[in-house]
Amino acid sequence: MRTYSRPVQLLLCGLLLLTLAIAVLNTLVPLWLAHEQLPVWQVGIVSSSYFSGNLLGTVLAGWLIKRLGFNRSYYLAAIIFAIGSAGLGLTVGFWSWSVWRFIAGIGCALLWVVVESALMCSGTSANRGRLLAAYMMVYYVGTVIGQLLVSKVDTALISVLPWAVALVMSGILPLLFTRITAMENINHQATPVFSMLRLRQARLGVNGCVISGVVLGSLYGLMPLWLNHQNYTDAQTGFWMALMVSAGIVGQWPVGRLADRYGRLLVLRVQVFIVIIACVAMLSQAALAPALFILGAAGFTLYPVAMAWACERVGPHQLVSMNQALLLSYTVGSLLGPALTATLMQRYSDSLLFISIGSVAFIYLLMLLRKAGEHPTPVAHA
Repeated sequence: MRTYSRPVQLLLCGLLLLTLAIAVLNTLVPLWLAHEQLPVWQVGIVSSSYFSGNLLGTVLAGWLIKRLGFNRSYYLAAIIFAIGSAGLGLTVGFWSWSVWRFIAGIGCALLWVVVESALMCSGTSANRGRLLAAYMMVYYVGTVIGQLLVSKVDTALISVLPWAVALVMSGILPLLFTRITAMENINHQATPVFSMLRLRQARLGVNGCVISGVVLGSLYGLMPLWLNHQNYTDAQTGFWMALMVSAGIVGQWPVGRLADRYGRLLVLRVQVFIVIIACVAMLSQAALAPALFILGAAGFTLYPVAMAWACERVGPHQLVSMNQALLLSYTVGSLLGPALTATLMQRYSDSLLFISIGSVAFIYLLMLLRKAGEHPTPVAHA
C-alpha cells in the first residue's frame, strides 16, 4: 500500500488550508485584544478559552468519528471552526471573544483528531512515522505561511476575518473528492479514552504531550504579547513567530530520524534539555534570533516524539482512542499553560513566560532521567 495515497494527499491539502487560518487567528487574537487595552490576564483567559474548546472537542471526537465517519466529521469540524472565527467580527469584548474562541477551539480539536486518526489508521507500523512526519510538516508549513501573512497584510480585524473564514471553508473542498475508508479496514472496538491515560507503558508519552501543551500553548498564546511588550510591531511579531515555527519544521525530519536510530527516550531527554537552555537564552535577550530558533526546533518537535512513544504501545483498534487521549493531554497542558503563565506575567514580569516554560521542561527532564532502558519494539501493527 502506498504511504501517501490519494486520500492522504487530499487530507493533508485540506489541513494546510485550515492551518493557515488557525495560525493567523492564533497570532492576531491576542494582538487585537492588546490593542483594545485589555489586561494581560484577560488575554490569557481568552487564549485558555480556545484551549478549553480543544478539551471538549477532543472528548467528543471519538464518538463523532464512530457515528459519522472521517469525512462527515471533518466537514462538521470545519464548519464549527468557521462559525467560531466569524463570530469575532460581531463585537470585540472579553466575554464574547471567550465564547467564540471556545467554539473555534472545539472545531480545531475535532479536526486534529480526525486528521491524526485517519492518518494513523491508514498506515502500518512500517510507515506511520512518515505519515506523522508529513502531518507535522504540513501543519507547521501552514503555520509559518500564516505568520508570514500576518507580516505582509493589513492586520485590522475587519480586513482579516473575511479571508480567514474563506480559507476555513476552502479546507473542506479537497475532502469532497475522496473518501477516507481507513476506519472500515480496522476492527475498531470501543475503548474508553481515559483507560488510555492509565496505561503504564504509555505514561511517558502522555506526560510528554502534557508538557508539550504547556510549552506550545504558552508560546502560541503569549509570545505575541511578549513581543508586543518589547515594542515590536505586528509585522515584526509575525516574522519572529514565523522564525520560531520554521525552526520546528526544520527539526521534524532530523529529530524523527534520530529517534528511530537512537531511541525516543534519549531524543526526548536532549530535546527537553535544549528547551531549558533556550529559555535561559531568551531571558538574557542577548541574541533573540538564535535563541528563538533553538526554542522552536526543540519545543515544536516534542509532541510527535511523545505521541509516537504512546501510539506504538497500543493495538490498531485503539489508535483513535489513544490519539484522543494524547490530544486531550496536550490540550490540558495548553489550557493550564497560558492561564497560569499569563497570571504570573501580569503579577510579576514578562520574564515569567520563559521561567515557566523552563520549569515544566525541567520537571519532565527529571521524569525522563528516571526512565531506564531503551525504546521497546512497536506493538501497534496494522
